[in-house]
Amino acid sequence: QVQLVESGGGLVQPGGSLRLSCAASGSIFRIYVMGWYRQAPGKERELVARVTSGGTTNYLDSVKGRFTISRDNAKNTVYLQMNSLKPEDTAVYYCNAVIQSRSSSGPTNNYWGQGTQVTVSS
Repeated sequence: QVQLVESGGGLVQPGGSLRLSCAASGSIFRIYVMGWYRQAPGKERELVARVTSGGTTNYLDSVKGRFTISRDNAKNTVYLQMNSLKPEDTAVYYCNAVIQSRSSSGPTNNYWGQGTQVTVSS
């Protein structure tokens, strides 16, 4: 089985910073895309940022220039550095990864972490 475990959420004042981490573990053969989504109360889940195995990144327009996604392939871990946080960034943040498990002929599935709360408030 494959698991994604997130850490790093919390309460921060506007203008502050947080760093989220997400580590994938289990029977992993290859990790393709890793990313972060968020869901605020009453809103749909949205893609915040993602990074491919080759390092190509994509960002939600509203976080460009403030958030940076990175990954450590040796550790099967993806990070989200969030700077200049705003109250509208408040949401539950979910890690997501497309992972091929076991071997080159193993299945490829979409996995989610359990979510971590980020609250930006004074």
